[in-house]
Amino acid sequence: MNREHALFDTDRCVAVSPSDTAPALVALDAKMVIKSSKGERVASAEEFFIGPKTDITRLTSLKPEEILTAVRIPNSWAGARFYFEKVADRDTWDFALVNVAAAIVVNNGVVERSRFACGGVSAVPRRLTVVEEVIQGKPAEEATAKLAGQSAVRGARPLNYNQFKIPLLANLVTRAVRDAA
Repeated sequence: MNREHALFDTDRCVAVSPSDTAPALVALDAKMVIKSSKGERVASAEEFFIGPKTDITRLTSLKPEEILTAVRIPNSWAGARFYFEKVADRDTWDFALVNVAAAIVVNNGVVERSRFACGGVSAVPRRLTVVEEVIQGKPAEEATAKLAGQSAVRGARPLNYNQFKIPLLANLVTRAVRDAA
């Protein structure tokens, strides 16, 4: 059975990122503060979460001697509309089949800027830059929301039992844009 497996980036591994927090941190452009005896470094959330293409033995870019000491969320998203939705088989204690996190700035009814990330569809939180590009400068209305949903699933490669994730992802992204309107 491959019902829970990835739709994207499945050349080495079909497992998905189990985190609900990770897509939200990617959508908010969070910075991860990492310390070791050698000093401090800061990585974006998008760089912090790694998949099997980078190292099949780890889920983050932390090295053995490092520890995550802080998460910084920039104030550049102050005033934005935020969206998070998770669909899982059960209400509690279950990994997402698909989740979507978004930060969207709408000005005078037009999408000024946005960041989208989703989980449950790839080995790492998947940034949906194509959605961000498609909706930028467009009116925050139903047609834009539908276009965003369709764009989110471009390049998806379903397996035998996880095709349902494609319309699920499209619908969650559509709802995120619709909520921003």
